[in-house]
Amino acid sequence: MFRNISAPIAKGTGSRRDVAALGLICAGAIAIPWPSAKARAGTAGSVWDVPPAAQVRAPATTATPTMTTAAAPSADATASGTPGGYDPDAWWGLRRYFPTSYQSWIHQDTMTGDWGGIRSRLAAKGVDISGHYLEDSSGNPVGGKAQGVRYAHEFGIGVDINFKKLTGHDIGILHGLITERAGLGLSSSILPALDSVQQIFGSGETVRLTRLSLERHFTRYVDMEAGWVNTENDFAQSTKHWGMSIYCQFQTNAICGMPQSLAMNSGYGWYPTAHPGAYLKLYPLGDERLLVSAGVYNVDNTISNTHNGFKLGLDDSTGTYLPWQLGWHNGGTDEHGILPGNIQIGGYWDTSEVKNVIASHIATFEPANVVLTDLPQNSIRGRYGGWVEADQMVQRDAPGSSCGTVIFGSFIWGDPRTAFAPYFATWGIIRKGTFANRPNDTVSVGGKFLVVNPKLTDYARELQSQGQDAYKPSQENAFELNYGWRATPWATIRPGLQYLWHPGGTNRYRNAFILDFETALVF
Repeated sequence: MFRNISAPIAKGTGSRRDVAALGLICAGAIAIPWPSAKARAGTAGSVWDVPPAAQVRAPATTATPTMTTAAAPSADATASGTPGGYDPDAWWGLRRYFPTSYQSWIHQDTMTGDWGGIRSRLAAKGVDISGHYLEDSSGNPVGGKAQGVRYAHEFGIGVDINFKKLTGHDIGILHGLITERAGLGLSSSILPALDSVQQIFGSGETVRLTRLSLERHFTRYVDMEAGWVNTENDFAQSTKHWGMSIYCQFQTNAICGMPQSLAMNSGYGWYPTAHPGAYLKLYPLGDERLLVSAGVYNVDNTISNTHNGFKLGLDDSTGTYLPWQLGWHNGGTDEHGILPGNIQIGGYWDTSEVKNVIASHIATFEPANVVLTDLPQNSIRGRYGGWVEADQMVQRDAPGSSCGTVIFGSFIWGDPRTAFAPYFATWGIIRKGTFANRPNDTVSVGGKFLVVNPKLTDYARELQSQGQDAYKPSQENAFELNYGWRATPWATIRPGLQYLWHPGGTNRYRNAFILDFETALVF
């Protein structure tokens, strides 16, 4: 999972997170929840004037038995400022592929720039190429089962091809994204934690197909997409303010990408896994003020395994995940008009047949020496649940300003027969613009409340009444505070801290204090 997501997102992220459109869950680029008909169509960037490569020639000479006399420099040589026309600042024409100065490099939109105009020319023809690197490092000096430090990362490369620009035929937009993950998780081996404290760790540390789909806009009222996708891009996803995913201003996987219990409780497809699926989005008012959407996705519990990075078939399918969502956008933009806000209400039906929650999850909490007596073995076909999410800009520094404050919250409810965490909530406050000379930096504070299914608590209590050393699962809550330093438009460095109550959902281990460090680069 970004997750014990994947992260899934992005998180995909994505956000996590629409990383193929530079939707990196934690650098602030997960897709807008309800894109207008113009969204993701791409715009043509300016093309650099590409100078011809400087010509390098041997100087003309007149040979005598005693000396060699060079001819006068040519006009090309005089213009270049060096004998023979050789210009060390434009050797072999490669200079155009590099920034003109350090200042221009740190102010360009991406780390690798325009590739000598190639990127802009491709974008003008409808081909947008993106790439990213994201790392999460975390350590717990206090609390948990043990103390340690863990590092995990993700590389991604994506392409969006707008066939209308490329061919003149409005077939749609082809989205492609491949990600690579590696590293270790703090939550699984050190703490433990029910939600990963590193949003980028999970879903099999491997190279995998994260997205391969065709999206088509039918006027400004209808949008469809089908292919190998994840649910996280389009249902219970993060909204955006100031062009940033608000959920992925946090490193904890409990928040980044989407409210994490959706993945715990059902066949919700998280980033960066790709499931055969499709969605339909309707915009009754012709814009993002109102959204009605529904989707269909394959459920495969093995998709996050390391060897299934490029699994495209329906082998091991357990059912179908059927989500729906209503969305409202109110107010103006982040810079102008009435302070904007969003509300999303959704639900799902998962047709899979699964074991009851006790048989599925009690072993997560109990030591190996506890005998699980009278364990119920019945299976249940069909899981359901729902979500409510809301965010609101509560303050803007001045009309036209891109600095302000946003608050958000979410609540998830799951099927009490099967849900691991039937009650789950997240909250957060994000302040953009920290100092007078740091308008793009952020300070974020947020947390989660996770309630373990009471059926698990009751069963553990029965084991204790038998004299066994069982632990009663109850809840796991968390708090995070971080600072997002936008060193450049393409680089974000995010130090932070987390505090975890009841690691692993019981009182078996001490509360944990966690130090974070996250880096995101957009290529």
